[in-house]
Amino acid sequence: MSEQNNKDGTPEGGRRGGLFARLRRPSARWSLGTLLVAGFVVGVAFWGGFNTAMEATNTEAFCIGCHEMYDNVYQEYKQTIHYSNRTGVRAVCADCHVPKDWTHKMIRKVQASRELYGKLTGSIDTAEKFEAKRLQLARREWARMKAADSRECRNCHSLESMNSEKQQQRARKQHEMAREDNMTCIDCHKGIAHHKPSGMTEQDEE
Repeated sequence: MSEQNNKDGTPEGGRRGGLFARLRRPSARWSLGTLLVAGFVVGVAFWGGFNTAMEATNTEAFCIGCHEMYDNVYQEYKQTIHYSNRTGVRAVCADCHVPKDWTHKMIRKVQASRELYGKLTGSIDTAEKFEAKRLQLARREWARMKAADSRECRNCHSLESMNSEKQQQRARKQHEMAREDNMTCIDCHKGIAHHKPSGMTEQDEE
């Protein structure tokens, strides 16, 4: 039995399969070079837009755009040396809470979706609700920082670069102990930028 053809000469049923079948077939109108160039341009445009949006979420303005952050932890942060100091160097939210390298940054952004869910459900939309969950939120962030060996802290600070001779005796002893016991920054500096939560246990202080 001879195969029936369509008016354009293609076998009957050749147009079946929808979009994916068309994508698999070579183009009769556009050259491979044209398709590659178009794909490159679209890829660059997509990447530029994605990266721009990603960097916008790292700004201080974005972080304190909701009253949950602005009215609570931001006000505490403004009273610390990370906000105002003799050198004029300021560490913003992303400096402490968002990794700089791409892989860990993407992981952190995915984790942050939980915070968006909290915003949408109103789980910390009042000062009372925030304080009730502060310890839980703090423990989660402390665990993240400890697991990363305080990576974000070390972007600006390191035990190796500290001049112990210019430190007070107590600080010098603590840092020497940290070196010997392989401790990490967050082990001792949990209250460096925000108030410590009430209800902390001895384990939290370790």
